[in-house]
Amino acid sequence: MAKVLIIGAGGVGSVVAHKCAQVPEVFKEICLASRTLSRCEEIARQLPRKIRTAQVDADNIPQTVALMRAFKPQLLINVALPYQDLNLMEACLEAGVNYLDTANYEPPDTAKFEYSWQWAYHDRFKDAGLMALLGSGFDPGVTSVYCTYGLKHYFDSIDTIDIIDCNAGSHGQPFATNFNPEINIREVTARGRYYQDGKWVETDPLSVRRRFNLPENLGKLNVYLMYHEELESLVRHIPGIKRARFWMSFSDNYLKHLEVLQNVGMTRIDPVPFQGQEIVPLKFLKALLPDPASLGPLTKGKTCIGCQLRGVKDGRRRTIYIYNICDHEACYREVKSHAISYTTGVPAMVGAKMMLTGKWRGEGVFNMEQFDPDPFIAALDKHGLPTQVFEGEVFR
Repeated sequence: MAKVLIIGAGGVGSVVAHKCAQVPEVFKEICLASRTLSRCEEIARQLPRKIRTAQVDADNIPQTVALMRAFKPQLLINVALPYQDLNLMEACLEAGVNYLDTANYEPPDTAKFEYSWQWAYHDRFKDAGLMALLGSGFDPGVTSVYCTYGLKHYFDSIDTIDIIDCNAGSHGQPFATNFNPEINIREVTARGRYYQDGKWVETDPLSVRRRFNLPENLGKLNVYLMYHEELESLVRHIPGIKRARFWMSFSDNYLKHLEVLQNVGMTRIDPVPFQGQEIVPLKFLKALLPDPASLGPLTKGKTCIGCQLRGVKDGRRRTIYIYNICDHEACYREVKSHAISYTTGVPAMVGAKMMLTGKWRGEGVFNMEQFDPDPFIAALDKHGLPTQVFEGEVFR
């Protein structure tokens, strides 16, 4: 049994707190901390057992270190903003605490997604005898584990990966994002990028579209080629990959609103002078949009996230589609959050469980695909995200 510190009290942080509280045999004591103490206390009141709460500024390394030294956790689960990853990794090194996050570091002033900044911490964590697990969400996270699970059980080698993230649900709002608006819009408006024959190929934002027929009669959605950080780690850690792409679904309504916002400059991330001060338009837009956590009781339908893998088994070509379907309303009944937060928060808890129970061990900085996928997949099944495998091609 262990103590765990969760930093971040948004929609994902709420799910992580709920799911950790459901597993007292692993998470003996829980402390939920964020810049807004009242939000932590609100979440704590929803839980089946008592947890601690604290106020902390994740950008303030001494303050974070002081909290960790007072609480003495074995692990920090970072579900704050990606901008804060490096400060929290520094705090963990100073306090001697293991680290886990769900998304890679992003510099605040540049929409750039890569692991180089965090991979550079490997030797420091190794020398300290600590483990840092990067990207233990769904994508990145579960999608990487799906790839290694497929490689272990269905293939001798994998050469093609297509990660497909679809939300077949609706919250009924004119325009809203299902997770942090600032991160969501930065991600969507960035240039696309995919891996092909040893090179990275760039595309204009959302310029490549496919029509995807979802399983279980969930309908057809338009999916768009984007860049996502797990592509970078997968092509590094799984040999033989010739092509790796990431796709995400968007409604026509979402894209039209986004186009208008871009055209009037509201998605800019550089400061703009206004009435004697500087504001960042995207941050101002974030303040105007609905809080993603407020969408839980409004959202209906299901998500479908999975990987189509192509490769060779016993000398023959093979294709499988490995995926999860998650129901928004069922998630809200269980943890008061929609499936977008649920599908990120559950894998964060499961990754923490892998580390704290010794199923996944290491000293240094690691990505999800570097460990045995079987215990992680089994724990996902147990804790609300069952895995399904379809033999055959579903996507071109």
